Amino acid sequence: MAHTAERGARDARPGLLVVDDDLLVTESLAYALGDEYRVYSAASRAEAVKLVRALAAPPELALVDLGLPPSPHSPEEGFQLVADLLAHAPRMRILVLTGQNEARHARHARALGAADFVAKPCEPEALRRALARALEFAAAERRRAAADEELIGESPALRKLKSQIAQFAASPFPVLIEGESGSGKELVAASLHRLSARASRPFLALNCAAIAPTLVEPTLFGYAKGAFTGAVAARSGYFEDASEGTLFLDEIGELPLEMQAKLLRVLENGEFQRVGETQRRLSQARVLAATNRDLRRLAREGAFRADLYHRISVLTLAVPPLREMGEDRLLLLEHFRRRYAEEAGVAPFRLAPAAEALWNAYDFPGNVRELRNIVIRLTARYAGCEVGAAELEPELDSAATAAQPSVRADDAVAQALRHLEHSGAVQLDALLQAFERAYIEAALRLARGNMSQAARLLGVQRTTLYSRLEAVRRTAPTPPAKAG
Repeated sequence: MAHTAERGARDARPGLLVVDDDLLVTESLAYALGDEYRVYSAASRAEAVKLVRALAAPPELALVDLGLPPSPHSPEEGFQLVADLLAHAPRMRILVLTGQNEARHARHARALGAADFVAKPCEPEALRRALARALEFAAAERRRAAADEELIGESPALRKLKSQIAQFAASPFPVLIEGESGSGKELVAASLHRLSARASRPFLALNCAAIAPTLVEPTLFGYAKGAFTGAVAARSGYFEDASEGTLFLDEIGELPLEMQAKLLRVLENGEFQRVGETQRRLSQARVLAATNRDLRRLAREGAFRADLYHRISVLTLAVPPLREMGEDRLLLLEHFRRRYAEEAGVAPFRLAPAAEALWNAYDFPGNVRELRNIVIRLTARYAGCEVGAAELEPELDSAATAAQPSVRADDAVAQALRHLEHSGAVQLDALLQAFERAYIEAALRLARGNMSQAARLLGVQRTTLYSRLEAVRRTAPTPPAKAG
């Protein structure tokens, strides 16, 4: 049961995207929920993304099965769809459909940004309650969006970011905001605008991943009447509407190559043309861009224009991941639990000491977005109650947290091999030392510097770990000297 964007725009019911490759499931849900929601259905990740891009506005809610073609027996397509949908519509509330034996998959989907999960088989009334709860919190998010501009935290990493924002706000130059998904890049952009002399001017945001490639140019630059089918009247684009304010281009790494040249021209001299016009227009908007991709690498590979990369990265801000923000986890917990308890009209939950220790030890791979969603779920389930470690642990994707140091260990080994290659001493014992050093460092990161815990992870005595750590530090390779 799929609706067109035009019909959806006239319909007051909230939108619900259902993604499942079982036609019986999608049709049953459309029938059962059609009175309350505009139900859009898709059978695959590609179909779902195409549908969302075609709509005038993304649905407020999504119900996603993790097992999707071409690999219906694996959750990977579903995981990727969660990330895709949030890239297109960051405020969409996504509920994951999952079997009872797939709890670990549901945890990982939540770490990626899903709001909650619904176990299969699900009673219609339970599903309605879950959707209504998600919709209520989505509405609260929209009401708070305008006021939610403060960067919460006092860690050295966040203090450095705040200082850079204050320093860059007055500059007329573009700023490239880099950071992981869910880390708050749009909030940084809003802060740059709010602290600038342009604060009274418009702040417009365009998610480059959320719009069909054919619509990017008319959306940014506007179009003349009759420029293409459906252009029944001339319209201005974001560059005109932003005027002397700020234009924020989120997920700029998704911008089509042919559009990158036109964006570069605007950044260089302010000139652009509406689609279907020859008249030159001038923009004085300041451009901020954000990405969670490595644009420098994409530029080297030819997937992103190198000249545009250098133009938008005149000033660069790196938004720290939550795992580097120390006790800011507790400040954010306090901020969000009071906020959502107030919104729901309930007493806030509180963490027992064991749960608080678990909270502080968790890396939050989904960053602030994941933390916020966990707080929302705990508020809904444990309002006014004490949450223990047993209640908190199912909310955390501990497998993803444990996997992160292994990724860093791989990087450490690669770095050691590069140093050894430069020194011309790639030998077996040196290679083994590199591996040993990398895994000791990974264990220490996972144990947050606790030597006893790191020793248990490695299966050795603490005294053995001390001696091995001293040995690998003595044999650490020295980076090659710079030429010249």
